[in-house]
Amino acid sequence: MANLFLNQAKQYAATRPAYPMELFEFIASKTPRHDLAWDVGTGSGQAAASLAKLYKNVVGTDTSAQQLSYAPRLPNARYVHTPPDLPLERLHADVAPPGSVDVVTVAQAFHWLDLPRFYAQARSVLRAPHGVLAAWCYTEPRVGAAVDAVFWRLYNASQPHWAPNRKMVDDEYRSVDFPFDPVQGEAHTGPFEFSTERRMDLGDYLTYITSWSAYQTAKEKGVEMLDEDTVKDFAAAWGGDSSGCTNSDRDEVKTVRYPIFLRIGKVRPVKSDA
Repeated sequence: MANLFLNQAKQYAATRPAYPMELFEFIASKTPRHDLAWDVGTGSGQAAASLAKLYKNVVGTDTSAQQLSYAPRLPNARYVHTPPDLPLERLHADVAPPGSVDVVTVAQAFHWLDLPRFYAQARSVLRAPHGVLAAWCYTEPRVGAAVDAVFWRLYNASQPHWAPNRKMVDDEYRSVDFPFDPVQGEAHTGPFEFSTERRMDLGDYLTYITSWSAYQTAKEKGVEMLDEDTVKDFAAAWGGDSSGCTNSDRDEVKTVRYPIFLRIGKVRPVKSDA
């Protein structure tokens, strides 16, 4: 998975949406203690930075050293470059001891994980019986009818270039096996919906598209998803003029909204043989 993002680490850090503090406050309200958070697939550390405001210590892990190089350096956060097949012994030595973590978070990376293996890792470090797993994704950006129409045409055409795991995001994590119990005050494990916004001009918006793993995969196959006609269509839609738009129109900053879908649950009690 890390290799898909190596060529786009800088664009990823610069153009991906930030997550709203409301999301982290909701998660933190479901963990009785706030001593240690483990952020899995931390990437450039967006989620880790917010968690560091609510938890005494945060450890962020990622299989991409290049992504980690863009993570913010904070006094109560550390980052660990981990292999994809991290064994439990290494996890406990390098990341967190057994039963020491209050929350495990996965921001926009859940669909890349070997879930049975990851669930075993999460259970081994979460503090029973109230340790919490929170995993979320954001889906396609919303700008306005004209821009969105061009976007969906491009996104639908891009499907052959996405990894199969991407379908979990399109499904908003609704049908994924999630063997955890509802957290306090909730009747289910989600998805709970939030949203985030980012102000972008057309250049920012197109750079966001080039940060897709599908964009890199297509480019490696000789396919330019943002060809001249597609860029012209985006420019016309962005400027609101079917005949095209000027440089000033391209510089117009718009609000781009990303829906967020959260699955959250706590560790299930260990069944007794008695």
